[in-house]
Amino acid sequence: MPDQIQGASTSQLHRTCAIIRQDPFRMRCLRAVRELSLPDWFIAAGFVRNAIWDALHEQSSTPLNDVDLVYYDKDNVSRDSEMRLQERLTSLCPDAVWQVKNQARMHTKYGRAPYTDCSDAIAHWIELPTCVGVRLQPDDGLLVCAPFGLSAVFSLQVAINPRYPQPAVFRQRVKQKNWQANWPQLHIVSAQA
Repeated sequence: MPDQIQGASTSQLHRTCAIIRQDPFRMRCLRAVRELSLPDWFIAAGFVRNAIWDALHEQSSTPLNDVDLVYYDKDNVSRDSEMRLQERLTSLCPDAVWQVKNQARMHTKYGRAPYTDCSDAIAHWIELPTCVGVRLQPDDGLLVCAPFGLSAVFSLQVAINPRYPQPAVFRQRVKQKNWQANWPQLHIVSAQA
């Protein structure tokens, strides 16, 4: 199966996939998760976003604080299952700090209606460039989940997600992450209260 995008069609798909494929660490992480045979999964957020920003800044890979694995399994929403998966991934790929979250239960954390799948959950994250994930298919094709397309990442603009209209949370996160220290070409689009 060739590389695919879920949620939008864009010419930036090929560049995104090339960026991911050229990174041995990211490919090890994707292979490790694929071994788990999880339903509806993506490695998301900074895993993809940061790789694109690094490429656009023509710099080597910025170390990740963690690797965010999201999956959707409404039949088993226990936190214990997430912890077991995290432990398994640590044994498969110990150079990653894994964060594993079942999106079938995460809506309760934010007081929202249940998400329908991983793509729906990713579409509700705080800032638009973070709303992106990637999955390694059984045939080694990459499936990119980008509910808002990839332009949100490639534009180097960090804007609030209209589906998460919480400007105070957005501003706090931008301040806490201090992304412009690593990627000085970023433009933070102010979020009004």
